[in-house]
Amino acid sequence: MKLLQYKGKEIIILPGVYEPAEDSFLMIEAVLKEVKRADSILEIGTGSGIVSMFIGDVTQFIATDISPQAVKCAKLNRIDVIRTDLFEGIKFKGKFDLIVFNPPYLPSEDQKTDMDVLWDGGPSGREIINRFLDQVKNYLTEDGRILLLVSSLTGIEQVIEKMKSLDFVVDEIISEKHFFERLVVIRGALR
Repeated sequence: MKLLQYKGKEIIILPGVYEPAEDSFLMIEAVLKEVKRADSILEIGTGSGIVSMFIGDVTQFIATDISPQAVKCAKLNRIDVIRTDLFEGIKFKGKFDLIVFNPPYLPSEDQKTDMDVLWDGGPSGREIINRFLDQVKNYLTEDGRILLLVSSLTGIEQVIEKMKSLDFVVDEIISEKHFFERLVVIRGALR
């Protein structure tokens, strides 16, 4: 077990759970700009629960993760979390105003270890992102929006084009350049 300090919060990180890094911190900045007090929010792939910790300061939310170890970790960080794959098993009366997802996005040929699920986005890096985008509209309110973190290693333009083809109005709301990639949080709003 590790303890991480970030913006005055202490986050427990269990072995086998994605350790918050630049992408997590960028998503937190985007969430803090985007969240409205009245929003109903779903965070998919919460991991340690660090993003939800900041959402919870503003409004109520539901968090999910596919990993049993991540669910355990998020609960230790006092996050209400459900173990599920993307939207499966989410029983919520109504739809969400905002859905937040920092997906596994690194391109790879095949998963070699259980840890690979934390960052493995399939051969293009977009397989999980595409599954998410194909389903997300069913869970959004009429004025709903999404925040999706994408890397230049994944193909930012391809993700934007897919979102536009699904009738989202798309904006890059925050980005950071790192030595091997550019990270972007894309905001998608229903037309």
